[in-house]
Amino acid sequence: MKIILTDQKLMKNINFLGSLIILIMISFSCATISKDLEPPRVHVIDIQVQEVRALEAVLRIELRVMNVNDIEVEIKGIDCELEINGKHFASGVTDQKTKIPSYGTTVVPMVVYSSVLDVVRGVLGVKEKEKIEYKISGRLHLEDDIMVPSFIRFQSDGELSLGLEK
Repeated sequence: MKIILTDQKLMKNINFLGSLIILIMISFSCATISKDLEPPRVHVIDIQVQEVRALEAVLRIELRVMNVNDIEVEIKGIDCELEINGKHFASGVTDQKTKIPSYGTTVVPMVVYSSVLDVVRGVLGVKEKEKIEYKISGRLHLEDDIMVPSFIRFQSDGELSLGLEK
């Protein structure tokens, strides 16, 4: 049995094959681009107690997010865990949407929650210190875009001055 392709059928097969090759190449290039996205630098720049309940403390923190990439990053939310002086202190999420230009920075406010016990453990021994050490980790959730992943993990640490003078 012979299969004879007419010019029209041959052109359809060639177009289909060409389209398939282009789609495969695009998917590989997108995977390569997204792998090159560097994690942002995230630092805590302020912590304020908003409310203390019987078993929970509500805190407002401000994060300085630095985009170290050569493309704009559009954030649709953040989730994070905060440690103070080496102990779990608070966690939270925000749906704050913001755009960070390439090689730019922005401040993102968010609310985090802590148990009263974690607050007490986190600030034990603070009277003897002028600074507290923190560690923050989490994910920046990104707007849907085929050129970037759905989230970027971050982790950083630093010190916050308590403004105490000796």
